[in-house]
Amino acid sequence: MKTVGLIAAVFAVAVAAVLIYAALRPNILSVERSATIKAPAEKIFAFINDFDRWAAWSPYEKKDPAMKRARSGAPQGKGSVYAWDGNNQVGKGRMEIADTAPPSKVTINLDFEKPFAGHNVVVFTLEPKGEATAVTWAMRGKAAYIAKVMGIFVDMDRMIGRDFKAGLANLKLIAER
Repeated sequence: MKTVGLIAAVFAVAVAAVLIYAALRPNILSVERSATIKAPAEKIFAFINDFDRWAAWSPYEKKDPAMKRARSGAPQGKGSVYAWDGNNQVGKGRMEIADTAPPSKVTINLDFEKPFAGHNVVVFTLEPKGEATAVTWAMRGKAAYIAKVMGIFVDMDRMIGRDFKAGLANLKLIAER
Protein backbone atom coordinates (compact mmCIF):
# COMPACT_ATOMS: atom_id res chain seq x y z
CA MET A 1 0.00 0.00 0.00
CA LYS A 2 2.91 2.33 0.73
CA THR A 3 4.11 1.84 -2.87
CA VAL A 4 0.78 3.04 -4.31
CA GLY A 5 0.87 6.12 -2.07
CA LEU A 6 4.47 6.84 -3.06
CA ILE A 7 3.64 6.51 -6.77
CA ALA A 8 0.64 8.83 -6.36
CA ALA A 9 2.77 11.40 -4.51
CA VAL A 10 5.52 11.29 -7.17
CA PHE A 11 2.88 11.65 -9.89
CA ALA A 12 1.27 14.63 -8.11
CA VAL A 13 4.66 16.34 -7.72
CA ALA A 14 5.46 15.73 -11.40
CA VAL A 15 2.13 17.21 -12.53
CA ALA A 16 2.59 20.20 -10.23
CA ALA A 17 6.11 20.75 -11.58
CA VAL A 18 4.85 20.71 -15.18
CA LEU A 19 2.06 23.18 -14.36
CA ILE A 20 4.42 25.52 -12.53
CA TYR A 21 7.01 25.31 -15.29
CA ALA A 22 4.30 26.11 -17.87
CA ALA A 23 3.22 29.16 -15.87
CA LEU A 24 6.80 30.46 -15.96
CA ARG A 25 7.18 30.08 -19.76
CA PRO A 26 7.05 33.21 -21.98
CA ASN A 27 3.64 34.79 -22.49
CA ILE A 28 4.31 35.44 -26.18
CA LEU A 29 4.03 33.00 -29.06
CA SER A 30 6.20 34.03 -31.99
CA VAL A 31 6.79 32.10 -35.21
CA GLU A 32 8.53 33.40 -38.32
CA ARG A 33 9.75 31.89 -41.58
CA SER A 34 11.15 33.46 -44.76
CA ALA A 35 11.73 32.47 -48.36
CA THR A 36 13.15 34.10 -51.46
CA ILE A 37 10.81 33.99 -54.43
CA LYS A 38 11.93 34.81 -57.96
CA ALA A 39 8.94 37.00 -58.76
CA PRO A 40 8.04 40.65 -58.33
CA ALA A 41 6.53 41.69 -55.00
CA GLU A 42 3.33 42.85 -56.75
CA LYS A 43 2.63 39.34 -58.06
CA ILE A 44 3.23 37.68 -54.68
CA PHE A 45 1.29 40.38 -52.82
CA ALA A 46 -1.82 39.61 -54.91
CA PHE A 47 -1.85 36.00 -53.62
CA ILE A 48 -1.58 37.10 -49.97
CA ASN A 49 -3.92 40.11 -50.06
CA ASP A 50 -6.85 38.10 -51.50
CA PHE A 51 -8.28 35.27 -49.36
CA ASP A 52 -9.94 33.76 -52.45
CA ARG A 53 -6.42 33.04 -53.74
CA TRP A 54 -5.18 31.37 -50.53
CA ALA A 55 -6.53 27.98 -51.61
CA ALA A 56 -3.74 27.87 -54.20
CA TRP A 57 -0.94 28.04 -51.62
CA SER A 58 -2.08 27.85 -47.98
CA PRO A 59 -0.98 24.58 -46.32
CA TYR A 60 -4.08 24.65 -44.11
CA GLU A 61 -6.45 24.29 -47.07
CA LYS A 62 -4.97 20.87 -47.83
CA LYS A 63 -5.21 19.63 -44.23
CA ASP A 64 -9.01 19.56 -44.43
CA PRO A 65 -10.51 19.64 -47.93
CA ALA A 66 -14.00 19.32 -46.35
CA MET A 67 -13.48 22.42 -44.20
CA LYS A 68 -16.40 24.87 -44.15
CA ARG A 69 -15.31 28.28 -45.41
CA ALA A 70 -17.01 31.67 -45.42
CA ARG A 71 -15.81 34.91 -46.99
CA SER A 72 -17.21 38.32 -46.17
CA GLY A 73 -16.27 41.96 -46.09
CA ALA A 74 -14.13 43.57 -48.76
CA PRO A 75 -13.27 41.36 -51.76
CA GLN A 76 -9.57 41.78 -50.95
CA GLY A 77 -7.31 43.93 -48.82
CA LYS A 78 -8.32 45.76 -45.66
CA GLY A 79 -11.65 44.52 -44.30
CA SER A 80 -11.57 41.19 -46.12
CA VAL A 81 -12.67 38.35 -43.82
CA TYR A 82 -12.18 34.59 -44.04
CA ALA A 83 -13.75 32.24 -41.50
CA TRP A 84 -13.35 28.48 -41.33
CA ASP A 85 -14.56 25.48 -39.36
CA GLY A 86 -12.64 22.28 -39.92
CA ASN A 87 -11.15 19.14 -38.48
CA ASN A 88 -8.76 18.93 -35.52
CA GLN A 89 -5.80 19.89 -37.73
CA VAL A 90 -7.23 23.29 -38.71
CA GLY A 91 -9.74 24.02 -35.95
CA LYS A 92 -12.17 26.89 -36.16
CA GLY A 93 -11.42 30.57 -36.52
CA ARG A 94 -11.47 33.81 -38.42
CA MET A 95 -8.95 36.04 -40.21
CA GLU A 96 -9.42 39.67 -41.14
CA ILE A 97 -7.01 41.76 -43.15
CA ALA A 98 -6.36 44.68 -40.83
CA ASP A 99 -4.01 46.65 -43.04
CA THR A 100 -2.11 46.50 -46.29
CA ALA A 101 0.74 48.47 -47.81
CA PRO A 102 0.91 47.31 -51.43
CA PRO A 103 3.11 45.58 -52.43
CA SER A 104 5.18 45.26 -49.27
CA LYS A 105 3.00 44.29 -46.29
CA VAL A 106 -0.23 42.55 -45.29
CA THR A 107 -1.31 42.51 -41.63
CA ILE A 108 -3.98 40.04 -40.54
CA ASN A 109 -5.84 39.63 -37.25
CA LEU A 110 -6.11 35.88 -36.66
CA ASP A 111 -8.59 34.60 -34.08
CA PHE A 112 -8.94 30.93 -33.18
CA GLU A 113 -11.99 29.46 -31.45
CA LYS A 114 -10.98 25.78 -31.56
CA PRO A 115 -9.09 23.75 -30.50
CA PHE A 116 -8.60 26.61 -28.01
CA ALA A 117 -9.07 30.36 -28.15
CA GLY A 118 -6.18 32.44 -29.39
CA HIS A 119 -5.68 35.91 -30.81
CA ASN A 120 -2.67 36.55 -33.00
CA VAL A 121 -1.37 39.07 -35.49
CA VAL A 122 0.06 37.73 -38.73
CA VAL A 123 2.31 39.91 -40.84
CA PHE A 124 3.55 39.15 -44.34
CA THR A 125 6.40 41.37 -45.46
CA LEU A 126 7.71 41.48 -49.01
CA GLU A 127 11.08 43.05 -49.75
CA PRO A 128 12.39 43.27 -53.32
CA LYS A 129 15.89 41.82 -53.76
CA GLY A 130 16.89 42.40 -57.37
CA GLU A 131 14.75 40.10 -59.53
CA ALA A 132 13.48 38.25 -56.46
CA THR A 133 11.44 39.08 -53.37
CA ALA A 134 12.19 38.12 -49.78
CA VAL A 135 8.87 37.07 -48.21
CA THR A 136 8.50 36.72 -44.44
CA TRP A 137 5.47 35.13 -42.76
CA ALA A 138 5.36 36.01 -39.05
CA MET A 139 2.80 35.36 -36.34
CA ARG A 140 2.79 36.80 -32.85
CA GLY A 141 0.32 36.65 -30.03
CA LYS A 142 -0.25 36.00 -26.39
CA ALA A 143 0.44 32.40 -25.43
CA ALA A 144 -2.59 31.03 -23.60
CA TYR A 145 -1.80 28.89 -20.55
CA ILE A 146 -2.90 25.72 -22.37
CA ALA A 147 -0.50 26.59 -25.22
CA LYS A 148 2.28 27.05 -22.68
CA VAL A 149 1.56 23.58 -21.24
CA MET A 150 1.46 22.07 -24.75
CA GLY A 151 4.70 23.87 -25.57
CA ILE A 152 6.49 21.79 -22.95
CA PHE A 153 5.77 18.65 -24.94
CA VAL A 154 5.41 20.01 -28.50
CA ASP A 155 7.71 22.57 -30.10
CA MET A 156 5.11 25.09 -31.30
CA ASP A 157 7.69 27.03 -33.33
CA ARG A 158 8.68 23.87 -35.17
CA MET A 159 5.08 22.69 -35.66
CA ILE A 160 3.69 26.01 -36.93
CA GLY A 161 6.96 26.88 -38.66
CA ARG A 162 6.70 23.68 -40.70
CA ASP A 163 3.32 24.88 -42.01
CA PHE A 164 4.68 28.37 -42.74
CA LYS A 165 7.61 26.84 -44.62
CA ALA A 166 5.25 24.65 -46.68
CA GLY A 167 3.01 27.63 -47.43
CA LEU A 168 5.95 29.75 -48.56
CA ALA A 169 7.15 26.87 -50.78
CA ASN A 170 3.65 26.64 -52.33
CA LEU A 171 3.61 30.43 -52.82
CA LYS A 172 7.02 30.19 -54.48
CA LEU A 173 5.76 27.52 -56.91
CA ILE A 174 2.74 29.49 -58.06
CA ALA A 175 4.43 32.91 -58.12
CA GLU A 176 7.43 31.69 -60.12
CA ARG A 177 5.24 30.20 -62.89
